[in-house]
Amino acid sequence: MEPQSHPDQTRTDIDSSRRRRSVEPVLMDTYEVAAMLNMSTSWVYREASKLGLKGYKLGRGRNAKVLYKRAEVFKWLEQQKIH
Repeated sequence: MEPQSHPDQTRTDIDSSRRRRSVEPVLMDTYEVAAMLNMSTSWVYREASKLGLKGYKLGRGRNAKVLYKRAEVFKWLEQQKIH
């Protein structure tokens, strides 16, 4: 069963509007943060909390994934700007 659409709306309009709704990820993993800052992952693990970047641990034990809020990373980075 096809979803009902407005009679004036063409099929391509519907398909293109669906594609534009992609959601930007809210969280970044340690590897993404390290790559963005051009630092090592061990540096991120060691220094993030000292710098005020709070990690969110998903899972348990040694294989738990640590994620950081993208907005907080960009905010911290903006604060490092030399005026």
